[in-house]
Amino acid sequence: MAISRGHRFPVEFAEAFPQGLVLVGEVAPDDEYQSREDRAAGRPVRQRMDELTGKRQWKATVTDPDERNAERASFEITFLAEVQAVPTTAEVLPIELDSMTAEPRVAGNGEYKYQSFLFRATGFRAAGAAASNRRASESSAKAA
Repeated sequence: MAISRGHRFPVEFAEAFPQGLVLVGEVAPDDEYQSREDRAAGRPVRQRMDELTGKRQWKATVTDPDERNAERASFEITFLAEVQAVPTTAEVLPIELDSMTAEPRVAGNGEYKYQSFLFRATGFRAAGAAASNRRASESSAKAA
């Protein structure tokens, strides 16, 4: 049995990013390439759709504070959702990803290739939001 190319492995956020991630900038549509001829003809820009789920793709830049190599610390995350995820503040925001998958990739050029991953998620929340919600529900259950 072989694992097919493009297989997505489910991965827990805390395992992949023990120190969390920081959202830098905005979440934006992941648009298909548009040639000069398409732009000149006034054809509309089309947003990419995920082949597996059929959902719209959105991109955001994140930074991993645990990464030692500065060139690899910031990278793009692909979100798969019908609607655009919007951060609650315009500031740099520590986040946690929901329903995350990792797809192995080879990155780099020439003899400087290395193992990387293409991460996808269905959404995000502020770091610690799930833990604080869990603690609040546990304390209310104890009070009852």
